[in-house]
Amino acid sequence: MGSYLIYIVVIMIIPLWAQYRVKATYEKYQKVPNRNGMTGAQVARRILDENGLFDVTIHPVKGHLTDHYDPSKKGVFLSEANYHGTTIAGTAVAAHEVGHAIQDAQNYNFMRVRSALVPVANISSNISYVFILIGIIFTALNSFLLIGIALMAAGVLFQLVTLPVEFDASNRALNQLVATGILQSDEEPQARKVLSAAAMTYVAAAAVAVMELLRLVMIYLGRRD
Repeated sequence: MGSYLIYIVVIMIIPLWAQYRVKATYEKYQKVPNRNGMTGAQVARRILDENGLFDVTIHPVKGHLTDHYDPSKKGVFLSEANYHGTTIAGTAVAAHEVGHAIQDAQNYNFMRVRSALVPVANISSNISYVFILIGIIFTALNSFLLIGIALMAAGVLFQLVTLPVEFDASNRALNQLVATGILQSDEEPQARKVLSAAAMTYVAAAAVAVMELLRLVMIYLGRRD
């Protein structure tokens, strides 16, 4: 019973808490203007140029927190609020995405591994539960459950590799914001809170993935006994 409660907490409560935290923190600092008056797009351009990444482009995209870096297009894509806004939240998010561009330019190992895992994770996530469902419903087909577990493990590995990539991008972002003087010393802790809250969503996703994988492994092993 105790292990089941822990599973429920990890699977349901932690992701909800992480989503609430990132939403509340982002909305709080989306209302706090930065002192330099730079938009997210200007922040991104400044850091990119400081690092010699003149070929990386910056684009606005629709949606809420749809910010990302696309290595195939060498482009930083910022949600319109962060692209045009002059807030602490927008500054932090823009710098974080540029952190990924710097990782790409410097051939950051974990980013390369994650990129290599993308097609594998996409395929495995789409078909793993088909095998798992068949294996759970038809006990005689326990090998299907094992195949599903193996496919899911690829997705879990992707989630785990994502953690150092995201944390490193945030560290690079904060270092760049301070080194370039974009943020003043008392603004840096505010930007750190935004990035820390966002990082918790990746931690929560990884925790859920690991717990689900362990649960299925226990089911498989229990059937073998």
